[in-house]
Amino acid sequence: MIIYPSIDPVAFQIGPLKVHWYGLMYLLGFASAWVLLRYRGKKLQLDWSNEQISDIVFYAAIGVVLGGRLGYMLFYSTSTLLTRPWVLFEVWAGGMSFHGGLLGVLIALLLYAIHLKRSFFELTDFIAPVVPIGLGAGRVGNFINGELWGRVTDVPWAMIFPHVDAYPRHPSVIYEFLLEGVLLFTILWWYSSKPRALGAVSGMFLLCYGLFRCFIEFFRQPDPQLGYLAFNWLTMGQLLSLPMIGFGLYLIFYSRAATTQEQQ
Repeated sequence: MIIYPSIDPVAFQIGPLKVHWYGLMYLLGFASAWVLLRYRGKKLQLDWSNEQISDIVFYAAIGVVLGGRLGYMLFYSTSTLLTRPWVLFEVWAGGMSFHGGLLGVLIALLLYAIHLKRSFFELTDFIAPVVPIGLGAGRVGNFINGELWGRVTDVPWAMIFPHVDAYPRHPSVIYEFLLEGVLLFTILWWYSSKPRALGAVSGMFLLCYGLFRCFIEFFRQPDPQLGYLAFNWLTMGQLLSLPMIGFGLYLIFYSRAATTQEQQ
């Protein structure tokens, strides 16, 4: 049995300014994405300048923060948003929705693609392989904050979260780090290392993330303010991930069909 190691969420403090680990994890994710995108563009000889890559990361960062926080408040904490709307700006305290962040990033990248007069999927195919780095860093931030604990279990690696209760639980946030971060990055980096049809890499990201998230939700404690949405097992995370799976499959098969048609 493992006891959750209580960690101070504040990394350091300068006067009244408190710098949280959660925020630093986001900065680490953006910085890593910038480095990897430059490496990826150079290695694969893709037509993206360093200035454009910096702009992509900037646009994506704005989309993640605004979309992630707004999505969390809308999907998971609507009542709090209505009664205490200023909580929307307390991003350092945790409470970010991946699905909201994804929508925010897609909107930001669409605007940038229009600005560049380039294909939207050309842009998403380029950035998709590095997204898991940010996801993994975010899950580390969740772990430091003591969030996203799992359901009660008797597995040997169960973890007790003293700030929650005395029951052994799945360390579901670690599962998310391993699947949504490490494994998803490995799959996408390998898959995108060879030329793929337009939209295929984006589709693979949507498909794999949706499947991984739906699977992990069976071990993760549902949000107490929502509980199960239906059938005593369906969670909000699964409901929001199902469209990703469907659209991811569509992109993969459509891109392959389009390539086959062009070759005929």
